[in-house]
Amino acid sequence: MSKFPTFRDDDGMATVEYAIATLAAAALAGVLYLIVNGEAVVAGLTALIERALSVKF
Repeated sequence: MSKFPTFRDDDGMATVEYAIATLAAAALAGVLYLIVNGEAVVAGLTALIERALSVKF
């Protein structure tokens, strides 16, 4: 009997998949943060809100 454990080829794959998915989600969140905080988006949203608030009924 061997003292060393035997590993199957897919041992640890779930952990690697979770790590890759977490990194991908963090990268996507970073890109979206940069886009939303860009000057064009902020200016567009500000103009939209100001226009909506200035509508006369």
